Amino acid sequence: MMMPLLRKPKWVVLANGDFPTHELPLSFLKKAEKIICCDGATQHLLEYGLQPDFIIGDMDSISDEIKKHFSLQIIEDSSQETNDLTKALDFCCKKQVWNEITIVGATGKREDHTLGNIALLTRFVRNMEIQLLTDHGIFVSIEKTTTLESYPKQQISIFNLTPNVSISSTNLAYPLQNRLLNYWWEGTLNEATEDQFTIKINYSCFQENIARVIIFREYPKDKISSRRR
Repeated sequence: MMMPLLRKPKWVVLANGDFPTHELPLSFLKKAEKIICCDGATQHLLEYGLQPDFIIGDMDSISDEIKKHFSLQIIEDSSQETNDLTKALDFCCKKQVWNEITIVGATGKREDHTLGNIALLTRFVRNMEIQLLTDHGIFVSIEKTTTLESYPKQQISIFNLTPNVSISSTNLAYPLQNRLLNYWWEGTLNEATEDQFTIKINYSCFQENIARVIIFREYPKDKISSRRR
C-alpha cells in the first residue's frame, strides 16, 4: 500500500506555532470535519474566521472571554509532563475513530518547539495516520518499509531517530544503500525521480524492530508559488 502525498482533511489539530499562510494547510482547516485547537492557537483561529470544535490544554494562554464562550468545547489538562500538542493527539487517539489526523501550525516561533512537534509524529505512528503540514511541505513518520507517493524532482529529506537502523531507498536521485543516518543532516536534500519512492527499513542490526523515521516531502511547485500573502 502506498502512502499518499496528502491525506484527506478530516480531523485537524491546530498547534500554537506560526499560523499557516500556505493555501494547502489553510484549505485543510476550512474543510476539516473537526478542528482540535491547542489553547494558545485559539485566538488566531478565531481571527481567521473559524471556530474550534475542541480546545485542549492547560488554558493558561486564552482569555476569560474565550473560556466563557467556548466552555462546552474546552478539554482542560493541567499536566506539565506533556505539551498541548501531545495532549491534543492523546485526545484524538482516545476517540479511536479519529485516526486520520492532520497537524497544522506546528512550526515557527521557537525552534526547540518546532523540533519537538515534528519528532512527536513518531510517538503516534502505530495508533494513527498523521501528517504535519507546514508552509513548505509534508512531514510523516514511518516505522517499516514504505512506498510514498511523489513526483519527479520533488525535494525529499529523511530523518532517522533510530541510528542503529539502516535505510535503503529506490527512486531517489541519491540512493541510500543500507545507510546508517547517524546525523540528521545526512538524509536531507534528496530528490524523487519517479511518481513514488520506497524507503526500506533494515532491522538486521537492531533487535527491537522499532524504527522512528520521519520523511519530508515538499509541496508541488504549482502550489508553492501561490501562497497567501
